Amino acid sequence: MPTAFSDCFDPTGARYGVPTYPWRLAPDGLATRRQLRARGLRPGGQPIAAQLMLINRRTGTVRVAYLYRVDRAVPVRPMTSRKWGALALAMLARRTCPCCRLDVGYCIPRSYGLCGYCLTADHQCAAA
Repeated sequence: MPTAFSDCFDPTGARYGVPTYPWRLAPDGLATRRQLRARGLRPGGQPIAAQLMLINRRTGTVRVAYLYRVDRAVPVRPMTSRKWGALALAMLARRTCPCCRLDVGYCIPRSYGLCGYCLTADHQCAAA
């Protein structure tokens, strides 16, 4: 397990099999999936070009973010009307309480499985 900041710097990829850089010190031309998505791009099947590594000093846990080449990224596929419809139905299912069957207007937490009203009500509905 890496223990120092210098352990995160491996631009040749000899130690980890892929070029590794410390957090926030990646070279230009590389981006994470979220950064690509913010630009309207996706990896498009390309392999991982490099990785960023961050080591928590207190716990020693290692966090890794994979990097992709921006010049090989392709545009995001546009949403079709059927995808929009499927997404709307999925979100409706997440907002519908299984106890009172109402659309509560927010995504119901999976930890509770019920809306706030059903949780605080005197009567407890059995979730179906």
